[in-house]
Amino acid sequence: MKIFSGAVKSLNKRVAVVVSEFNHDITSALLQGAVETLRSYLPSENIVIIWVPGAVEIPLMVQRIAKQYDAVIALGAVIYGETDHYHYVCQQVNQGCQRVMLDESLPVIFGVLTVQSRELALARVGGKKGHVGVESAEAAIKMLDLLMMIDAESV
Repeated sequence: MKIFSGAVKSLNKRVAVVVSEFNHDITSALLQGAVETLRSYLPSENIVIIWVPGAVEIPLMVQRIAKQYDAVIALGAVIYGETDHYHYVCQQVNQGCQRVMLDESLPVIFGVLTVQSRELALARVGGKKGHVGVESAEAAIKMLDLLMMIDAESV
């Protein structure tokens, strides 16, 4: 029996972080956690940050840059409001990132918060619920490590 599991370790891979400007205080906190974590495992010159206006624009940018990077981390914050807009945005961003990941066989880490309130978002950027930026960066590193193992093994 063979068991494969990626590890968080130093790699020489290129990672892009696509981050939404909307809800900037939250997304910048997500970005800070992601970048600090990535810098622990990747050369700084291998980390690229791309700001997009809102969460809906994330999938297009991820698709556009997919062939240039080994992994992409999508960061954003969609907070429920008074209209149904929240549901459409969440669905579009989720499905768009998933499509790029599968079409390009590229780790696209979904670090987009989809929460009912600002308080719930803040709890996920270093509060009581952890830090999604850090967790997203660690997931990217683990997936890159795992894909290298799988490719080398020819499972």
